[in-house]
Amino acid sequence: MSPGLDELEVIIPNLKRRYSGGTAVNRTIAPLIAKRCRARWFGLDRPEGIAPLSFLDLMRLRFRPPREKSVYIWHARRNSEMLFGLVLRSLGWPLKLIFNSASQREKTRYTDFLINRMDAVIATSEISASFVQRESTVIHHGVDVETYAPPADREAAFAATGLPGKYGIGTFGRVRKQKGVDLFVEAMCRLLPRYPDFTAVVIGFVSVDNRLFVEGLKQKIAAAGLADRIRFLGELPIDEVPKWYQRISIYVFASRNEGFGLTMLEAMAAGDAVVATRAGAAEMVIDDGETGVLAPVDDAEGLADALETLMRKPERIAPMGERARQRVVRDFSRDREVSEIVAVYRRLWGAG
Repeated sequence: MSPGLDELEVIIPNLKRRYSGGTAVNRTIAPLIAKRCRARWFGLDRPEGIAPLSFLDLMRLRFRPPREKSVYIWHARRNSEMLFGLVLRSLGWPLKLIFNSASQREKTRYTDFLINRMDAVIATSEISASFVQRESTVIHHGVDVETYAPPADREAAFAATGLPGKYGIGTFGRVRKQKGVDLFVEAMCRLLPRYPDFTAVVIGFVSVDNRLFVEGLKQKIAAAGLADRIRFLGELPIDEVPKWYQRISIYVFASRNEGFGLTMLEAMAAGDAVVATRAGAAEMVIDDGETGVLAPVDDAEGLADALETLMRKPERIAPMGERARQRVVRDFSRDREVSEIVAVYRRLWGAG
């Protein structure tokens, strides 16, 4: 049952039209927040499990102060959402504003201006916190360890795809240079001719400005004679992605720059052996050689070398995936993340 406007406590805005990693995080977190607080979703791509807040209802909140709490929480993840929250508050909405910072790079002056006007800041890692010029609370990302779970029979799951070989290697997410998809393709072009039991898949959205980039990669793959073993599957429905984590055996996180790297956690939760560049939270999450393999950033040869340690000895893959799953269940569950986020809400409510 959705909360009435008089009962509402938390507003989760999602104001980006194009689906992104931030949207994916929002969609998975919001229903769990709605189980702990009386929350509604404002904007696009609303997931199941949290009620919508219409624009008209948002306007009504100006004249309907919270019945129990002194303010509503407005939990933003983007500049546009911070700005909108500030405008609403300046016009009289009773809001406390939170920003979730994931990026690991210097902020623009505009972003710093907005962040410095938030009531609280959450950073997804200690590194992300170092790029925020104010006090923040570090709350690591978590994943749904029930949705992202190992399959009963990984080899059978991969065989059912009809792809050649026995083992799948994959990289998921938006297909662009920043994600290191070109590094992945180059590493595969070097390794697959030597390891015929493996096939590679790339899953994710290709924007208009990245189509030439992808076309160049496909030409390189065709020239290497690997068009049947390096497949671009495009953007898949959200509920299909967990199944692909269960089909592949090795997941490659090849980013050059990353805020955190949620796909890395999803793959580990599904029992994949992860090979990750030292970007985002990889060094914090992965114990090199135990729960995954670390590789240098922006180095196709280094990435290929790291992958070959598993491809040469595939019997290492499943045990590493099991240890990775244990690590995520212990330290990176979504329930833990939500509990820590709600604790920040309660501090703001307590401060009035």
